[in-house]
Amino acid sequence: MSTVLIAFQTNEETIPIIAAIKADNEAAKVVYEHGMVRVTAPGHLVINRDTIEILIGRPYDLQELQLNLITLSGNLAEDDDVLTLTWHE
Repeated sequence: MSTVLIAFQTNEETIPIIAAIKADNEAAKVVYEHGMVRVTAPGHLVINRDTIEILIGRPYDLQELQLNLITLSGNLAEDDDVLTLTWHE
């Protein structure tokens, strides 16, 4: 099974995003590096808008992820509520 990846700048805005990803993806592995945080998972990774909103206490548009996004790897599917990275084999 291939690994999907998403990486963000390390800052105050990404702390709840990473927490939400960890909460919604049991198999996700988070690695903090100089200036960035990398999240990997086997096969697929889900980012739920609702989980982020609970953690930050305000409405959240998933397009805001792009402000701190460095890179991603996998097939991207996105709507207003969920961003999903998968590998189609």
